Amino acid sequence: MTAIRHLSILGSTGSIGRNTLEIAAMFPERFVVKALTAGHNVDLLARQIERFRPEMAAVYDDRTAAALSARLAPDAAVDILVGEAGYVQAATLGSSDTVVGAIVGAAGLMPTLAAVQCGKTVALANKETLVMAGEIVMGAARAAGSRIVPVDSEHSAVYQCLAGQSRDDLERILITASGGPFLNRDGATFKDVKPADALQHPNWRMGRKITIDSATLMNKGLEVIEAHHLFDVSLDRIAVLVHPQSIVHSMVAFRDGTVIAQLGVPDMKGAIAFALSGPDRLPINQPPPDFAAIGALHFRKPDFNRFPCLGLAFNAAERGGTLPAVMNAANEVAVNAFLSERLRFDRIPRVIETVMNRHSVVPRPTLEDILAADQWSRAVAAETI
Repeated sequence: MTAIRHLSILGSTGSIGRNTLEIAAMFPERFVVKALTAGHNVDLLARQIERFRPEMAAVYDDRTAAALSARLAPDAAVDILVGEAGYVQAATLGSSDTVVGAIVGAAGLMPTLAAVQCGKTVALANKETLVMAGEIVMGAARAAGSRIVPVDSEHSAVYQCLAGQSRDDLERILITASGGPFLNRDGATFKDVKPADALQHPNWRMGRKITIDSATLMNKGLEVIEAHHLFDVSLDRIAVLVHPQSIVHSMVAFRDGTVIAQLGVPDMKGAIAFALSGPDRLPINQPPPDFAAIGALHFRKPDFNRFPCLGLAFNAAERGGTLPAVMNAANEVAVNAFLSERLRFDRIPRVIETVMNRHSVVPRPTLEDILAADQWSRAVAAETI
């Protein structure tokens, strides 16, 4: 008999959270929702609470909590908590065994780490957690016996390709990138890119922040760092390959020259479902790619000159210490400034590079060092902008 998973979903109103709840609704005999967290999206969160009846919910602040409480029916039996403490409580809720980490950005670090320290199974979509504090989080997972299962399509692909294989045979991880909406656009025109342009991803429907990161290729840099920690593979054995069709989600090369790839249509439900149910595969009504219609799959090397964010991420990963956290924070500030039209698209990597160059790296940081570096970087990035 299949065990029932009891879920705490951190970031339930975002793209990953909404897809996770769709899967939970498809298989009520397998999944029970125990906790939901969101930022300010009161209307959607209220509808989710009404449908899934979790024990608790957490939101960003007291004002949002009051609005949520007013939106719910009087008999809604849900505890409403607030802020980081509320998110951590949702992540460590005793009645849940699986935490879906889908909070966007650095805000996901502390709740995810708390879940890991409690020994939960963590279905991780928040790549920033491992970018900022990969050694600390993975060490905590080993100490607590926590399983971290990737939700990102690329890392899910690698995870599936490595299943049943000897790690001694692993030669290289090949992470694919769509190239985003500007793969073939003249780099000289990047200064004219508007938020509406950058949010038009050709293949994926994602949140605003990750869509901009895809347009700059920073998302792929973050994924390289995540893969480095998640699979305990050195950076020189991880490569990025541009694959505009987004059918091959990633590949693993072995020492005998064999390459195993995981393929599928560009839809996050497959990766989410596998993270929640693997090694079982759920019938989620998702069709395989139509290979005859596709005809051919195309690959090319990434252009580090036109997309300098990718190189900045590799540089941060190679230098290590607090620098990845600094890079991540500067990127978050720069992306927010671009989305609010306070910064040109082509200036995003310049801001990140400026902040990185000003930082004095702490080589073997504690969690406190990382959080301090994150705050320092945000202040310097805002000043730079």
